Amino acid sequence: MLSENEIKSLVRAYGEIVNTGRTIKQIIDDKEIPELNRCAITEGKVSDSVFGENLVTGNGVPIRLMYRSKRISTHDQNRGEIPFKDQVLACNHDHMLDLIKDVLGTSQFDVPGLKPSSTVIPAENLEILKVENVLRKYMAESSTQTSLYQHWLKAQEDGMEKFTYAGHEIIVDEMEANGILPYVMDTPSTKDKEDKTIDPQYLFDNAICTSEQYTQIRNSSLMAYGIISQYLREKRMVLVDTKTEHGINSKGEIVSADELYTMDSSRFWKLNDDGTIMSRNGKPISFSKEFARGMIKEKGQIFTPEQAEEITVRYIQGLQHLTGKAFEPDLRPRDERIIDSTNLILDYLL
Repeated sequence: MLSENEIKSLVRAYGEIVNTGRTIKQIIDDKEIPELNRCAITEGKVSDSVFGENLVTGNGVPIRLMYRSKRISTHDQNRGEIPFKDQVLACNHDHMLDLIKDVLGTSQFDVPGLKPSSTVIPAENLEILKVENVLRKYMAESSTQTSLYQHWLKAQEDGMEKFTYAGHEIIVDEMEANGILPYVMDTPSTKDKEDKTIDPQYLFDNAICTSEQYTQIRNSSLMAYGIISQYLREKRMVLVDTKTEHGINSKGEIVSADELYTMDSSRFWKLNDDGTIMSRNGKPISFSKEFARGMIKEKGQIFTPEQAEEITVRYIQGLQHLTGKAFEPDLRPRDERIIDSTNLILDYLL
């Protein structure tokens, strides 16, 4: 395993090399991947996607190439770039996907020779269901306004005895910060510019998905949650909460889309040998983006190089805890990594 000092040395020696480079849009505009010249590009908070009518497999399945960026977003705002973040999350996702793909299904294509650290994800271009599927086992302290914790604080301030959150009745006095919930709660959220936690009935009333579709998503996700939770127990960690996205493939099946159980989409806490939550300064020792959220002190803040290094250390340490393996980065410049991975994928799929 890489030690904290070794991670810092890695960042200082190679962080700029692996981070510096063009976006996939710029690479396509520069005509370096001719097969993508007529494709559409959508730029997200932390990843970009490429798809088009000419981007289909030999069997006629539409392809979506997803490019993980080194950007980091908190509170729905871009906060700068984090060295190795794209590779860490790619390895994190690849490891977790292997554990639960039989339960959640997957849109990804298996491309021989594509490394787990590859930041280019080849997947079917799904009909995306416009809902974020959020499951919670603990009421984690969070600065995100959609969180259960923030709603609980507001209910306390208003002197409420109970309140409803995503269709669940919450008794104020029975909850505590970072405490375990009575059961794993499904608390869906909209996929808007600013996410909003909603009752499942909202999904049906607004034709986002049907009741039957949501039942499948919820039930399969709860099963996957249990599989990952059992796996983490062996690593002396607990899954606090997570969010997944889903879509309909060309066979009409609902499958998972985008990342699964990564430190950007989930919270993981360390456990003591007796199974209790390990803490530091009264707070759970956490591997998640919440660590970065806690560094935001003012509107529009961008992380400094020192903060970016600190976040990188936490991400890599978290990956090593989750997988039980040392992080093996690809130290080539970002442009070279992206172009080589894309060409490998296209040569196999087209």
